[in-house]
Amino acid sequence: MSATHADAIATAATSGPRLLILTGLSALAPMTTPDHNLAVLFADIAGSTRLYEQLGDTAALAAISQCLAMAESSARGYGGRLVKTIGDEAMLAFGHADHAAEASAEIQRRMTEWSPAENLRLAFRMGFHFGAAIDVSGDVFGDSVNVAARMVGLAKRGQVILSSPTAELLSPALRGRVRELDVLTVKGKERDIGICELLWQDSSAELTAMAPRAEARAARLELRQGAHVHELNANSPSLTLGRDAGNDVVVADPLASRLHARIERRRDKFVLIDQSSNGTFVTIEGEQEIQLRREEMILRRRGHISFGHRHGLDPVEALAFACLDDES
Repeated sequence: MSATHADAIATAATSGPRLLILTGLSALAPMTTPDHNLAVLFADIAGSTRLYEQLGDTAALAAISQCLAMAESSARGYGGRLVKTIGDEAMLAFGHADHAAEASAEIQRRMTEWSPAENLRLAFRMGFHFGAAIDVSGDVFGDSVNVAARMVGLAKRGQVILSSPTAELLSPALRGRVRELDVLTVKGKERDIGICELLWQDSSAELTAMAPRAEARAARLELRQGAHVHELNANSPSLTLGRDAGNDVVVADPLASRLHARIERRRDKFVLIDQSSNGTFVTIEGEQEIQLRREEMILRRRGHISFGHRHGLDPVEALAFACLDDES
């Protein structure tokens, strides 16, 4: 510490409460860099909870540490860096999409050759996306982080999942090892995002054959509450319901929760998610009423939704719904 900084701190300690402004202490301010693009890769160890049961805490922690160190060393070999570890997950950053793809393939291959104990194999679930990012004191935030986190959440054991926009940035050789899987509705994104798998295995015999994928229809959902009509579609993909005035649909029923439920579009379907205390009651036309308690269900055809009680007890605040498409 410089003499000037030491004197300023000493003065503050002896002169009683006062407003003290220290100049020149740049280390106290967040270190940020301007927005730029990064490939963010998440590598999450699959089955780590069971590992603790099988090996015990000490051996399991050592095995997980080895896996994360292996991921970091592979990333460095392709110009990447470890941003941070979160339990049994590593967050890695690269300047190019190709480097993230090559590193993820190497990590998966190395994992197939390593075992922490006899008859015990570990594997990573991995996902990455190339997009806007900002560095803050060595950490990374932004669009690339959010979408990459969504990608790894979709990955299964031994899979590498990436977004279609990222796949389009890969070199021809790597693009030849990518197959399209599906289209995903991502929260905060105006348009759906295609998802792909990076085929890192050397043998095609290890891969699951892909059936032809039907093209998704343009989904719309009409909601009616008295004279009020709402429509969910690709441009308006979600809606909140509850007693609180901040909801998109306000439910004036004492048995409804303040933040009772939400409806969100997932590709060509609409899903009702209950987050209430008393539950949400859903009736599909011609079927028995169903109660959701911290659960979710896909809305089909037509019906109505009641909040906190069965529809027959008080239908005034119920919400009628109808699933539509552009051909209807």
